[in-house]
Amino acid sequence: MQLEKMILRVEKIKLELQKIGSMRPGSLNKQFTVCGRPGCRCVDPSKPKRHGPYFQLSYVHNGKSTTQFIQKELVPVVSRQLKTYKNFRALTAEWVDLALTIAMEKLAEDKAQLKAQSSSRRL
Repeated sequence: MQLEKMILRVEKIKLELQKIGSMRPGSLNKQFTVCGRPGCRCVDPSKPKRHGPYFQLSYVHNGKSTTQFIQKELVPVVSRQLKTYKNFRALTAEWVDLALTIAMEKLAEDKAQLKAQSSSRRL
């Protein structure tokens, strides 16, 4: 990718990041449980029907692992926040990759200019 195109892409990424809304890290899992009470439908040996679904959000932030249950009605909201966070991470990773590539290309250009200046001084 050309340097100018990379710089333009970084600017587009910055604009996209400004539009990002509510987000959160983690994963959301659907779970079913067995209570184990005698006679309950969940321990029926022929057709067990587990309790649930229960939705569990798990994430790590600042080195601390956290898990919490999410009400069924809030699952769409939390799912959007998780998706937004993944998009945020993808955009920032792309920005860093581009920034490193741009920096390396500019450094190579600066080295070439220094070399050209030092060789012209010798003449």
